Amino acid sequence: MDVSEAEFESLVDDALDGIPEDIFAMLDNVVVLIEARPPEGMPELLGLYEGVPLTERDSSWMGSLPDHIRIFREPLLRMCRDRDELVHEITVTVVHEIAHHFGIEEQRLHRLGWG
Repeated sequence: MDVSEAEFESLVDDALDGIPEDIFAMLDNVVVLIEARPPEGMPELLGLYEGVPLTERDSSWMGSLPDHIRIFREPLLRMCRDRDELVHEITVTVVHEIAHHFGIEEQRLHRLGWG
């Protein structure tokens, strides 16, 4: 599967636009980045949350650098056969990483059908 970088970015934007407004408003100090590939040694990683989940923050956290949500283009394109599947997988990945920002662990995400 192949889409341009601009189209991929647009699909990620669409997934972010699909997050309910009340949940989106609770995102705190988060940057969403699109990168071509994941870190060395993790070729199939679709997304990555790097930061301190809201459930673990305290008053000393104020003024910290933003958390990062990274969406990895190449593994998502490799795993999808068509545009509909790509849209679905991008949405699942975005929701999955945002959930980590809220402190939702991997096991719970799987039980909720987002893993």
